[in-house]
Amino acid sequence: MARPPGRSEVVRLLSEHGLSPSRALGQNFVVDPNVVERIARLAGVGPGDRVLEIGAGLGSLTVALAGTGADVLALELDGRLLPLLRERVEPLGVRVEQADAMSCEWAALLEPPEGWVLVANLPYNIATPLLLDLLRGVPAIGRMLVMVQREAGDRLAAAPRAEAYGAVSVRVAYFAETSVLGRVPPSVFVPRPKVESVLVELRRRSRPAVDPAAASYDEIDRVVRAAFATRRKMLRRALAGVVPEEAFSRAGVEPTARAEELSVEDFGRLAEAAFRG
Repeated sequence: MARPPGRSEVVRLLSEHGLSPSRALGQNFVVDPNVVERIARLAGVGPGDRVLEIGAGLGSLTVALAGTGADVLALELDGRLLPLLRERVEPLGVRVEQADAMSCEWAALLEPPEGWVLVANLPYNIATPLLLDLLRGVPAIGRMLVMVQREAGDRLAAAPRAEAYGAVSVRVAYFAETSVLGRVPPSVFVPRPKVESVLVELRRRSRPAVDPAAASYDEIDRVVRAAFATRRKMLRRALAGVVPEEAFSRAGVEPTARAEELSVEDFGRLAEAAFRG
């Protein structure tokens, strides 16, 4: 079984092929085999599972995922890396595609259209918007295990009243149950980032946290955006012009509360009271 490359091998590969990590693409390559093997174990995938990896890079995590026996689809945008990536992982049975995860046609890539698991070291500059796009628009992905910047990961998984809790936390909670599984130090990357990373698991709910028949995602998001735009204000003031005063009592939400005190279900009831009467 192939072993993911370590630091010296990654540095050698980059040098031999005249490559360097792209800052514009947010590339930080993992150079610790133990880390990627840990991610593959935490993903809990194996033979018969369908795994999507976004930002495969030099294939370190790809090799670990292929070693589980899962069917792996690896996406990479950077055309400079594709020949080396294909050389390393296609013999392991991995399917490699060049694609921009922020704009690709998921229906054409993810066949069959169900039962996929996303496992990825996501570039810091696209992680949050990408995950929200996938949660909202790609139901074929039922579970995700991603490595992201610690600050972003904390926001994704934060519960009401937590310091990191914000609009992103509510949006994610609408679609998924989320938890931080562990931290990853900067020392395992080339180049070394200035921040710590975390492993975050997102499990798609069988149905949204709020019944769409009561309030749609867009209606809830309108309330969430307004509430967190001035998060230190009482909701009565923050939501003036969006949520009528009488809607608070109908929703069972105190108008003197602040945004960080409300769960996604609370926001759902406010949206229903505001827009559905």
